[in-house]
Amino acid sequence: MSQELISKKELLKMTGISYGQLYRWKRKKLIPEEWFKKNSTYSGKETFFPKYKVIDRIEKIKNMKGDISLDSLADMLSPDLTEKTASEKELIDRNIVSEATLEFSREDYGETKEYSFEQIISLYLLDKMFKSGIIGHSEGKLVFHLFNNKYQKFKGKNCELIFFRKMGVSSCCMLPDSKEIYFEEGVKIMEIMNISELIEELKIKMF
Repeated sequence: MSQELISKKELLKMTGISYGQLYRWKRKKLIPEEWFKKNSTYSGKETFFPKYKVIDRIEKIKNMKGDISLDSLADMLSPDLTEKTASEKELIDRNIVSEATLEFSREDYGETKEYSFEQIISLYLLDKMFKSGIIGHSEGKLVFHLFNNKYQKFKGKNCELIFFRKMGVSSCCMLPDSKEIYFEEGVKIMEIMNISELIEELKIKMF
């Protein structure tokens, strides 16, 4: 999905930080590496960022870094959720997944007391697409099975899930983020879900 971007030069000027600070925070994982996007411009390659996310993150770092170490701040802003689990009640109470989506997933997951973080990602992705009205039950199965079968190939990397239709027939695919992909004429892209952005949203909801 498209989002407003800001160039590195504009970002440094707007926030008042230095080039060195920006990349030191990147090394400390205070700013996710996938937010550094190389785009072509008339003068060559230039780095851009998701504008509102990166500005918000930098303001948080500036406001907090005087009180705690950068390592502690990194743990707070970019927690490792790979071992995180949650019950159905926690997922509903934190507004991560609806009861309807959990009911849908039981056909594959069965009655589950604790969901792994990977399962939570798949549920959160599916829930957002159901709530948008873009997919129905059978299409949800396509998305759900693709993600569960292929996510391991992208684990730890940025990727996108693309849902599309042609002449009423639906399909989906997963591919590395920012890779160009071309479809035949008549294919309509209905939704692009950036998995890294979903994980960032989950970090906020689960901590």
